Amino acid sequence: MMNRPAGTGQYFKNNLFFIICLTLAVIFSREAFAQEAETEFILDPNSSTVVLPAIFRPNIDLSGRGFNRQGDWPQGLASKEVIDIWQKDLGFSGIYRLQYNLWEISQLAKDKQLQEGLLSNYESIIKNISDSGGIVILNLFSTPAGLGKVLDKRSPPWDEKAFKELIKSYIRYLSCEKKYNIWYEVWNSPDLGEFFLGKKPEYFLLYRIVAESAKELEAETKIRIPVGGPSVSWWFQNLNGNTIFNPEGSLIYELIKFCYRNRLPLDFISWHGYSTDPKAEKEATLYKKTAVTLIREWLVYFRFNSNIPLVIDEWNYDCCVNLLQERGNKAYIAASYIPARLKGMRQEGVSHQVYFSLEDFQNNPEGVIRNVGAFWLDDSQPQYKGGSKCIYNTFRMLAKLGDKLFVTQAKPEDDFLGVFATKGKDYIAILAYNYVDPYIARNYLSKNIAGLNSSEIKSILTLIQSYDLNKILNRQMDIESLRVSKREKTLLTEARKLNDLYLKLSSTPRNLKIEVKNLKNTYIYERYVIDASCALDCAFLPVENKEVVPVDLYQEKLVVNPYSVQLIVLKEKPKEPEPAVVIIEQSPANNTIAGNVTN
Repeated sequence: MMNRPAGTGQYFKNNLFFIICLTLAVIFSREAFAQEAETEFILDPNSSTVVLPAIFRPNIDLSGRGFNRQGDWPQGLASKEVIDIWQKDLGFSGIYRLQYNLWEISQLAKDKQLQEGLLSNYESIIKNISDSGGIVILNLFSTPAGLGKVLDKRSPPWDEKAFKELIKSYIRYLSCEKKYNIWYEVWNSPDLGEFFLGKKPEYFLLYRIVAESAKELEAETKIRIPVGGPSVSWWFQNLNGNTIFNPEGSLIYELIKFCYRNRLPLDFISWHGYSTDPKAEKEATLYKKTAVTLIREWLVYFRFNSNIPLVIDEWNYDCCVNLLQERGNKAYIAASYIPARLKGMRQEGVSHQVYFSLEDFQNNPEGVIRNVGAFWLDDSQPQYKGGSKCIYNTFRMLAKLGDKLFVTQAKPEDDFLGVFATKGKDYIAILAYNYVDPYIARNYLSKNIAGLNSSEIKSILTLIQSYDLNKILNRQMDIESLRVSKREKTLLTEARKLNDLYLKLSSTPRNLKIEVKNLKNTYIYERYVIDASCALDCAFLPVENKEVVPVDLYQEKLVVNPYSVQLIVLKEKPKEPEPAVVIIEQSPANNTIAGNVTN
């Protein structure tokens, strides 16, 4: 070791202030660079496009409210006023899920006029969707009184013949006589005791009844009647309890096998996907394959069409709490989550999605209060009182997308700031969002835990359930001091890095440069914004409006705040009509001039 010159210690003391200042300068320069770093999106209107994937369409479950003073209005359905607003603003050309409450219908059996009114209200919505070119996922649930093993709408049926006659009569009327475009979904969350009191064989009995009814009516009428399920609370769930470590124990796998053995139709597969993680569908399994890949392989193995629709029939921004600020007075967070999650679904090959739900839940017989809606509700008033959240404006943005998606991507690629562009008949729509998962570290561990062995899994779960994980993420506990395996330390280290990234990016605006080449016409430019400036009852109006003249390279520089969505629409300006031609003729008789006059 080299000998230190005399006075070295004093030298460092005298220059300590300089060293600290230099270090801070480096740190702040990095922060400034991170803030000023620019994402670039270059678009040529003549570049390649694909048909806009169905996953980006504004689909929604029409549930909500939970109680209605109008006796013939379905109690679990959103208010008529809200449904009318959606239909007026967005139309019904997408996929809409409607929960068909068989118990509620049967409860009105003694008042035929009221029962007919209830059925008429259900049918009116189904008809509007079908006539608009949309699809209804009709969720058949709740066993009517007298047909269940116990007097409870969650009960499986005891009289198979009577229940089948009832189901078949509804399908015959709606699909065969009226020819509405309906997919029949068998029950809702049968893996949860709050929704189903039976066991796996009893769920399969329900499915057999609906599937056989559809199969028989198809043979009779030659009309296609899709049937599917099982609409479980997560893709790997089962009625007996299950985890991601045993995918073949899922009700989805069991249903595919059951339908194969009994030659029953299975036209789509559905499950729920509540999360804050925009890449929830990227969840790893023991086979190092995602849920979508595994399910399609199961379909091939059991000789089904591997391309049947895979539908996430309920999803929302959710971290297991009924009431969330992120869906209320901070609804811009849930709003920015929507396009991020849709991008994740598309990347993993999900066919369709249905957001849950149209309206919040309040004052229902079950006592469930959840602010999951795109609309808020004050059910204490005798007349309807409610309004939209900025979540609804995200759906209005999606509705403005064109029918073709440009294949170009933003550079550099980014997991938080996302951009995609679409093309319509005479316009271009560019959507940008900035969403940072508040639970990114925990979600990272959850998605990757399946790759560990049993003792490592137990160790990680113990950390997650204790306060130690927070200490690790906040750098209050040293990872290297933990008595865990190397793989666990690697996971925890990456989780800590992601937590650091969240802390930085959740408060850092991002810079986005958009370049559009070869604009040959004059365009009307409109820009819409969803951000922290408004969460409830936000008008859907452009914050910027201008004219863009033909140019070889058009540039826009945007600042995209955390938890915000921006939509730019460039619509071709209609050409001004050419002035009418006036024919002027000279009269040979009196030499007068007349416009458009013929002698």
